[in-house]
Amino acid sequence: MSTNQPGPVGVDPDDVPGEPGEGVPGEGVPGEGVPGEGVPGEGVPGEGVPDARQRRTILITVCIALMAVIASVSGLNVAQPDLAVAFGASQSTILWIINIYTLGLAALLLPLGAVGDRLGRKPVLVAGLVVFGLAGAVAGLAPSAEVMLVARLFSGVGAAMIMPITLAVITSTFPEGERGRAIGVWTGVAGGGGVLGMFLSAALVDVASWRWLFVLPLVLGAVALVMTLRSVPDSRERSGHGLDVGGALTSVVAVVGLIFVLQEGPERGWTAPVTLLSLVVGVVAAVGFVAWELRRGEGALLDVRLFGERALAGGSVTLLVVFGVQAGIFVVLFPFLQAVLGWSGLLSTLALMPMAVLMMLASGLAPQLAGRIGARATMATGILLAGAGLALMAGIVSVDGGYLSVLPGMLAMGLGMGLAMTPSTEAITGALPRERQGVASALNDVTREFGTALGVALLGALLSAGYRGAIDDRLAGVPEGPAEMARGGVANAVEAANGAGPYAQELIRAGRESFVDGWQNAMWAGVAVMAALFLYVLVRGPRPSARPTESGDRSAGPSPAPARSRADA
Repeated sequence: MSTNQPGPVGVDPDDVPGEPGEGVPGEGVPGEGVPGEGVPGEGVPGEGVPDARQRRTILITVCIALMAVIASVSGLNVAQPDLAVAFGASQSTILWIINIYTLGLAALLLPLGAVGDRLGRKPVLVAGLVVFGLAGAVAGLAPSAEVMLVARLFSGVGAAMIMPITLAVITSTFPEGERGRAIGVWTGVAGGGGVLGMFLSAALVDVASWRWLFVLPLVLGAVALVMTLRSVPDSRERSGHGLDVGGALTSVVAVVGLIFVLQEGPERGWTAPVTLLSLVVGVVAAVGFVAWELRRGEGALLDVRLFGERALAGGSVTLLVVFGVQAGIFVVLFPFLQAVLGWSGLLSTLALMPMAVLMMLASGLAPQLAGRIGARATMATGILLAGAGLALMAGIVSVDGGYLSVLPGMLAMGLGMGLAMTPSTEAITGALPRERQGVASALNDVTREFGTALGVALLGALLSAGYRGAIDDRLAGVPEGPAEMARGGVANAVEAANGAGPYAQELIRAGRESFVDGWQNAMWAGVAVMAALFLYVLVRGPRPSARPTESGDRSAGPSPAPARSRADA
C-alpha cells in the first residue's frame, strides 16, 4: 500500500496533479506526492518533485539505460562467425552465448521488478547498471567461451534489474497527461532500438573486432549510471504483505523452461527428450504459479485475476503477437538481404533502418491518436497496417525484385507496429496499481521476450519447412553432394555453388527461389495471426476509460486494479 500523504495545504489543486488515474490538473483534485515515497507528482517549485525539465532528463536517462539493454540483446547476432573462430566453439555454443542473456533477463524480470517496487526503484536501477557494466567488461575481455557464458548470464541479470525499472520510473514519475507520450518514447526505443543497436554493432565488427561490440552497451550504461545518480528520483511502495517468494521461484522456473523450449526446439528437435522435459517443467511450473498466485490474493507477486480485464489481456496479447511477428520478420529478412541479395551484414542492417525509424516515430505519435480515437481503435489500426505490410511482402517479394519488393511492406509494418505497441504497453501498466508498477513493467517486458522467442521459433520453422519443400523439384540433375548441402538453407546453397562447377548458377538460383517460397509461407502465416489479433482487439480490446469521481479511490487501501481500469472489466 502506498505511503503517500495528501498534498500541501494552500497549494492550488490545479497546480498539483493527482495520483495516476485519480484526476488531472485543473479538475480540483488535490495531488499527492512525497519525494522518495510513492509517486512523484508534477510539483511546484520547492516541493522536491520533478518539474517539466527534470522529467525530460529522467526520460532521456531511462531510455539510454534501456538502449544499453536492447543493444546487448541484438548486438552479438552480427558476430556469430567471429565468435566461433575466436573461441573455437560450435554453433550450439555460440547460440548459447547469445541466448543465455535473454534467458537470464526474461526469467528474473518479474521478481526483480517486485524488488524494485519495495526496496526503491533508483537503487535497483543503479545496482543493475553496475552489474550490467561489470559483466559486459568481463565479456569483452573473455579469454574463453566458458567465461563468456558466465559473463553473459550476469549481463542478463543486470538487464533484468534495469529494464522493468526504466518503465516503472516513467509510470511512477510522469503525471497522467504526460505519461502516454513518455511511454510512447520508451516503446519506440524498445521496439526500434534493437535495429539501431545491430547497425552500430555491425559497423564495429566491420571496422574493428567483435570485442568492440561491448563498448557501446558499456558507454550507454555508464552514461545512464551517472545520469541516474544525478537526476532520477527514488520511489518505493510499502505493502502489508511480504515478498511473494513462492511466486518468484515458480515464475523463474516457468519462464526458464518455456523459453528454453522455444530457443532449443529448432536446434535439438521438438521431440528431443531435453526439449520435452523442459516443456513439461515449464508448463507444470506455470500452472503452479497461477495456482499459488490465486491462493496469495492481494499478496501475490502478480494478481492473475487481472487478466480477466480487457486492458491487461488485450495489451498482453497484442504485445506477444506484435513482437513475435517482428522477431520472425528479422529471421526472414536477414537471410534474404545477405544470402539472396548478397549484401553485407552492415548494409543489411542499414536496410532495416527505415522500418525501425518509422516504428519509433509512430510509437511517439500513438498517444495523440489514442487520445482522439481511443486505445482500442489505435491498436486495431496498427494491427491492420502491420498485417497489410506482411501481406505486401508475401505478395510481391521476388528474387529479381530485390529490396524494393519488400520495402513497402516493411514501411507499413513499422508504422503499424509503432501504433499498436504504445497503447498496449500503457494498457498493461495502467491495469496494475501504483504500488505494483515494477511488476507491471516486468510483465510488459516478459510478454515481449516470450513473443520474440515464439516468433523466431515458429516463423523460422515455417520458413525452413517451406524452403525444404520447394527446393527438391529445383535440384533435378544436380549431383547429390551439392544438392544435399543446398537442402540445408539458402546460405548453404550459395556455399555449395562454389565447388559445383557447371551447376553453380543452378544451385544459387534454386536456393534463392526456394527461400522466397519459404518466405511467403511464413508471411502468410503471419497475416493469418494478425487477422485473428485484429478481430480479438475489436471484440475484447480496451474500452474507453472511465474518469474516477473521487480522489481517494486508490489511496484508501489496497486494490486489485486502479480505478481508471475498472471500466475495462
